[in-house]
Amino acid sequence: MTLPHTPAADGFADRHIGPRPADVERMLEAVGAFSLDDLVDQAVPKTIRMSGGLDLPAARSEAEVLRDLRALADRNTVLPSMIGMGYHGTVTPPVIRRNVLENPAWYTAYTPYQPEISQGRLEALLVFQTVVEDLTGLPVAGASLLDEATAVTEAVLLMRRAVKGRPDGVVVVDVDTHPQTLTVLRGRAEALGLPLVEADLTDGLPADADDVVGVVVQQPGTSGRIRDLRPLVEEAHRRGALVTVAADLLSLTLLTSPGEAGADVAVGSAQRFGVPMWNGGPHAAFMAVRSGLERMLPGRLVGVSTDADGAPAYRLALQTREQHIRREKATSNICTAQALLAVTAAMYAVHHGPDGLVRIARTVHARATAIAAGLRSAGLAVVHDAFFDTVLVRTDDPDAAVAAALAAGINIRRWDDHHISLTTDETTSEHDVTTILTALTSAQSPRPGADAPTAIPDELKRTTPFLDHPTFHVHRSETALLRYLRRLADKDLALDRTMIPLGSCTMKLNAAVEMEPISWPGFADVHPYAPADQRAGYTELVEQLEAWLAEITGYAAVSVQPNAGSQGELAGLLAIRGYHRSRGDEQRTTCLIPASAHGTNAASAVLAGMRVVVVATAPDGEVDLADLRAKLEEHADDVAAIMITYPSTHGVYEEHVREVCDLVHAAGGQVYIDGANLNALVGLAQPGELGGDVSHLNLHKTFAIPHGGGGPGVGPVAVAEHLVPFLPGRGATQVSAAPHGSAGVLPISWAYVALLGADGMRRATGTAVLSANYVASRLTQHFPVLFTGPGGRVAHECILDLRDLAKRTGITAEDVAKRLMDYGFHAPTLSFPVAGTLMVEPTESEDLGELDRFCDAMVAIRGEIADVESGRWSAAESPLRNAPHTAASVLSDAWDRPYSRETAAFPVPALRAAKYWPPVRRIDQAAGDRNLVCSCPPIEEYA
Repeated sequence: MTLPHTPAADGFADRHIGPRPADVERMLEAVGAFSLDDLVDQAVPKTIRMSGGLDLPAARSEAEVLRDLRALADRNTVLPSMIGMGYHGTVTPPVIRRNVLENPAWYTAYTPYQPEISQGRLEALLVFQTVVEDLTGLPVAGASLLDEATAVTEAVLLMRRAVKGRPDGVVVVDVDTHPQTLTVLRGRAEALGLPLVEADLTDGLPADADDVVGVVVQQPGTSGRIRDLRPLVEEAHRRGALVTVAADLLSLTLLTSPGEAGADVAVGSAQRFGVPMWNGGPHAAFMAVRSGLERMLPGRLVGVSTDADGAPAYRLALQTREQHIRREKATSNICTAQALLAVTAAMYAVHHGPDGLVRIARTVHARATAIAAGLRSAGLAVVHDAFFDTVLVRTDDPDAAVAAALAAGINIRRWDDHHISLTTDETTSEHDVTTILTALTSAQSPRPGADAPTAIPDELKRTTPFLDHPTFHVHRSETALLRYLRRLADKDLALDRTMIPLGSCTMKLNAAVEMEPISWPGFADVHPYAPADQRAGYTELVEQLEAWLAEITGYAAVSVQPNAGSQGELAGLLAIRGYHRSRGDEQRTTCLIPASAHGTNAASAVLAGMRVVVVATAPDGEVDLADLRAKLEEHADDVAAIMITYPSTHGVYEEHVREVCDLVHAAGGQVYIDGANLNALVGLAQPGELGGDVSHLNLHKTFAIPHGGGGPGVGPVAVAEHLVPFLPGRGATQVSAAPHGSAGVLPISWAYVALLGADGMRRATGTAVLSANYVASRLTQHFPVLFTGPGGRVAHECILDLRDLAKRTGITAEDVAKRLMDYGFHAPTLSFPVAGTLMVEPTESEDLGELDRFCDAMVAIRGEIADVESGRWSAAESPLRNAPHTAASVLSDAWDRPYSRETAAFPVPALRAAKYWPPVRRIDQAAGDRNLVCSCPPIEEYA
């Protein structure tokens, strides 16, 4: 198999892949290989290689891809939507669309595990938390979750953990909850053996529901009804249960907050705060909790601490990578969230301010009351007197009503056999109100009824202020907001500034041509539960992408529904569980997981109702076959699966992967191959052909969807033929709220595959392997490379071992990570999978100049460590321990370091021409956890 060196006809592959042909030759010479083919033959075991090529369409030009995507978008019918169900038309302010959603400074950033170079997005996420806290009336909110349905499931798990002494306690959920939420919740509860009762909570909790630990109620309900929740909350508390309210953020500008009603938890979606519907996602969900529950929050929580100079600084609080710390004892498998969309929603609130949000909410409510008044005047029965934006109407022929509305050009919801509902939103116009009233009443241009009285009872009206922090008042002009967004972006390091060499995270180019279509109305303004024929373009795109991914991975079928890698893991494990149960093997619940696995693997296994048994890792980084055999013998009757990552988390192609698969299959188990490192396989090998039964993929890694500062992600699940009936959407329960998950970003990966084709993707894989081996060859004499595979080669990433240096000098891998910031780099992955190491993944997108700049920085840092060894300065006084250096610290009159200001700020000459200044010095992480502050600090602290 030959790895092509010539670019595709339009040159896209040559632009996606960083090294020029002459650079490739130099890199090959440096690593000691004759060609890309030769290097791949040395690095990739012949036992795993594909015998042929991929059956994919030929690479298309950028113009062709945009033309074809435009045709798909045009096949979607965009109509005013009154379907509701938690998805609403909204207006993304152009200043936010252009400067956040379409700005690579925001969408190419990584999850802020290195807070000193993430202050901009951390501040924006803190603003999001403040919005949620203020509107829900609860003191602590997280930095977003994946969608509303999965946020409800996370809240249920939190309530179950928080109520002690009731391990078999029941959760009661109101039937007036969005149907997709109920569907997801049923599936999660069944997997965990969690007793779930669905009941009408109008008159309180069911008398026969014993041992209740939690209650879930939606406000407004999916029927539109709003009600006083205080009696229900009080009853639940008397019975020792906690209460979660699934709330609508916009309604909370007018309604009493869940916190005021006494709720313990509030969850929901921030979609209608300026985030397009996108056929279901990506959208930022939220969760807020009362005091005492903050340390149980799943996902990310941004907190405020101080840096080495005592200045305020933001960071992720409370076990920021819980899954890697606690593994099977983790309380959630959520590894990241929807940061980019949370930032969008936060800036929407900043843009409008509290008065603007109230104005929008009042208009939305007035449109709904006008519809209700018009329908009543025509003799139709409106079910609820109290509502915010949704009118439930009794009718003998709901199908005829839906058809009449559709004929008038508006989508409404068929609620059941006797009801329809109509939901207004920010985009609903007076003309829409007139149109829908005419369609449903046959009246001649009825008045919209703008003077209709409010449908919010006095006892439910909000009386408490919100968003009174100056942030929501001083950026109200477009000029001010534009500059605020620029100031925040300038504090961060993203791919638009520098290589982000994170191992196992594949921070590659997110090409502009791939990103452009997601803003088109034909993709952005589609409701996920609109009639199927209105989503024909999305359906075709999804089917094509799923087929391409199945071909690339060697599996029979793919579902793109999981909206994060963690959800893909869960979906794959639930498929395995369903398969065993269908065969009468209910006892097969043991999941074998190598010690080196991603932490989410263990957490996902537990959420799928499995028991985790750890398999040892051999000294060379491979699965320890002797220990695997012993564990398989011990669990011969109950092994359900093994989860392995290939290439391994250690950055090598394991030669014995087929033997691992054969051993597990012989024991009656299934093989789950984590697709986190698929970027090292595309076009060379297929997980399904290696012996895998199921894999999840990370479209936000291998297939160019950007990380967005910590989301969006898409984690499709791919399965062999016998597991197809257990895929979400193919008979198995949903794992996310929308049928196609984060459908709005799927055009990015569709474009990636279409632009590169089979040859381009295979060339990209070979170049990624070359880049990793080039970095390893340049740095191994300075920092030993911990693991190598066949032929002494690494795969697409390499682990640099700093443990011996740390023992000799006291300089740690973290010190090196912080010092890299002074050189203008994001750190590699720190201390995973081996403590005291750095894992580097350069990807195929970085050109030789950037690779060399990174290597030069690492070599220079090794020289600074040598100065500690020689006694020139101590570890405590070294530029590494005092990194990063801010402009203020370097310009201070009180400079007392044993090294010069120039060494601190310009350790290599090239930095004089292009210097990134970290905005804060090293952050005190422990102090931030001890003194938890998770909302915008008082303005005095910025002085």
